[in-house]
This record gives sequence, C-alpha cells and structure tokens, in this order.
Amino acid sequence: MLQNTQAVGVSGGVRGASRPLLLCDLTQSYSPSGGGGISTYLREKRDYVLTHTPHHLLQIVPGPEDRVTVNGRHIFVEVGADPVRGSPNYRFILRTGKVREVLAEYRPDVIESLCPWLLPWTAINHRKAFPETTLVAGYRTDFPNAHIYRVGREKFGETTARILRSLIWGYAEVTYREFDWVYTLSEDARAALRKRTITRSSVLPLGVDTDLFHPSKRDPDYRRSLGLSGQGPLLVYAGRIDNEKRADRLVEMMRRLPRDLGAALVMVGDGKLRARLEAEAADLPVAFTGFEEDRGELARALASGDIYVSAMADETFGVSVLEAQASGLPIIGVTGGAMPDRVPEGTGLLSPVDDMVAMAANVAAIWPDRARDMGQAGRALVEANYSWRRTFETLFGDIYPAAMANTARRLEEDAALLFPPKRDPRSRTYRGTLATA
Repeated sequence: MLQNTQAVGVSGGVRGASRPLLLCDLTQSYSPSGGGGISTYLREKRDYVLTHTPHHLLQIVPGPEDRVTVNGRHIFVEVGADPVRGSPNYRFILRTGKVREVLAEYRPDVIESLCPWLLPWTAINHRKAFPETTLVAGYRTDFPNAHIYRVGREKFGETTARILRSLIWGYAEVTYREFDWVYTLSEDARAALRKRTITRSSVLPLGVDTDLFHPSKRDPDYRRSLGLSGQGPLLVYAGRIDNEKRADRLVEMMRRLPRDLGAALVMVGDGKLRARLEAEAADLPVAFTGFEEDRGELARALASGDIYVSAMADETFGVSVLEAQASGLPIIGVTGGAMPDRVPEGTGLLSPVDDMVAMAANVAAIWPDRARDMGQAGRALVEANYSWRRTFETLFGDIYPAAMANTARRLEEDAALLFPPKRDPRSRTYRGTLATA
C-alpha cells in the first residue's frame, strides 16, 4: 500500500517523517458546485501536496455515487450520499461503514477531519483498529453557536437554545480530546477550546491566491451585463445563500439604503434561501448569479464590485473576505466571529450583528470618498499576511509534526499498559517486561 513507499529521506514539509506519507482529508463539507471554504482548502491542499511535497493525498468526500479517481499521488474518493434537505449542492454521508472500508484499504498515516458531524468518530474508530494512525481535527466552524444555538433560539427560544448549546459543547469536548492535535482558524476559537480542556491545539491561518484575486480583473461592463441600474456602489456578496450566512439580512440592508445612493447588489452563490430572496428582492436592484464554478469568473465578479458585504456572525476565518480584499474591495461586515480579525481599522467598517440600519449607514459612510483607500489597504494587508503557501508550511511544518509526536507518546503509553514494569527483587527497582525478556 501507499504508506509503504520506499523512504527517500526527510519528507518535504513534515519534520521527522523519514518517508513519503499517505495523508487523508475527510469531510462532509464538500460540493463540486456549492463552493465553500473547505472545498477551496481541499483544492489548494491538493495542489500544494503534489507540487511541493513527495506525499500522497487521499481525499474522502460525499458524492452522488461511490467512485474512486486516481491521478498520480492524488486519490479522490466519493462516497455515495443523499443530498442535504434544503441544500441541494451538499450531501451528507451516513454510510460510515463504507468510509471505514476505504480507510482500512489505504491505511493513511495522518487523517485530517474537517467537519464536526459523524465522520470524526469514523476516524476515531478507525484509529482504534490501527493505533499508529495520527488524527488531526480542523475546528473550522463555530458549530455550537452557528448550527445549534442560533437556530435553536429561533425555533425554540433562548432557554432551550442554551441547553442545546451546552449539550453540543459536551459532544465537542468528548470528540476533540480523542484527536492527537486540533487546529482552529483564530485565537478566539482556540481560547474557546482551551476553556473546555482541549489543549493540544494550534492556529492555522488560511490563505488566498493573490494573483487570481486581483484588482486588475475588474470588468467595467460587469454591472451592465447583469442588468443592474444605478450609478452608485456595486455591492458584492459571494457565498452560500442560507440561514447560517445570514444572506437574508443583505436584502434587508438594501431596503435601508438611500435610494439616491444608486447602490446595487450582486449575490454570487446558491442555497436554500435563494428562491425566497429572489422573490422578496424583485423590486430591488439585486442580481442572483448562482454558484460560480469558474474561479476566474469569481475573481472577475469580486474585482468588478465596489464594496464587499457580509452579515455572517459566526465566521471562523473568512476566506471570502480575504478574496474580496485581495480584489481591492473594502469590507462592510458585522462585529461577530472572525470578522473583526479580518477587517482591521482602515479596511472597512463593522456594525452590530443583525443591525441592518447600521450596516446600510456604513455603506453610505464610505462611498465614495473612503472606499478606494480602504480597498487598497485591504489588498496590502492580504499581500503581507496571507498566502496558501504559508498555510501549508504551518500545517506540514508545525501541526502535523506536533500531532505525530503525540501519536508516538500515545503508543508508548499504550505499550506501557500492555507491558507494565515489574519489581526486581534484587535492586528494588522496576524494570520493563521487554527489557528483561
């Protein structure tokens, strides 16, 4: 199998590895036509592994049917899964036995779990059968708040939502303590895990392709091609059009803008709220372009806008914000999640979560006099601090070695339990069973 590839010295990027490794990404949060930060991460990681390392990469994702695609050192495994209700671009794997079969067949050295539901325990159970497997978890979504508390509060009220969130934090504690290492996307998220005694952790900064997402991709005819009227700012949002992203707030914000500002909004993406919002925004200068599979066209859309807008309150990193900044756009967002980290002073304005009056006022406040300078400051920020190369150098140079070191410690502890030290009656000291054999 691939993990038995002949050693070629210290493997590129993973300190301490004496041979090419078989690395595995395992996630529910993938869609070939739904976008999302994890889909971008999987693509960028594949390119980095194949270009900069000798390692093999196994990526296991949901798909319409069971299918394995091998392209050199990249193995792409789709496990047949039904679509998620209300989110047709995404599928959810329930056939964990099939995932276990794939893991047992390929025996990866490192499994990186990229989502919180069900599959982390598939990896944990695989490790019980193959204890030498290193487990890394990416805590990439503030799911106790974003998926449980906020949804529960709307459906069941504040008290029930708090109880549900507490229960899910208990699940998170039990789950992530099983991993050799956990990475978060921000210091705030890492601090939240530490409060719950999940201490083997690091922060992994994500990146952006600053050559692809660049102000030079601006198309002066883009607005006209969408049939949008007005001479004011073209606002752009790129992401899922669903409740978690608070996409409906952007339509509300448009209604709060002064009509004489001449603003228009383009929403690039798809999701369960799209049809409803298209109907609600029929009288507004709002265009819904659907999910953009072509990254070059996405870069064109962002660079052709004037201001990037997002009402997402639970963003754990915000790759879409970085892509907008790389494209030269100022950011109008909210003071929630990772947004304050992504939008320092001088690169945009933030308003309280769900305060669409304040958000609309911020759009008007920066247009037109301050928008250009803020966009240039955001571009400079991204160029100086964010790149995918830095992301994967941190992953392979720091996080994976720390996780593999913990695996070694764990195996030593397991061996000590199997072969406990015994007393030497002559010296009154303990000697390990293996040493006296």
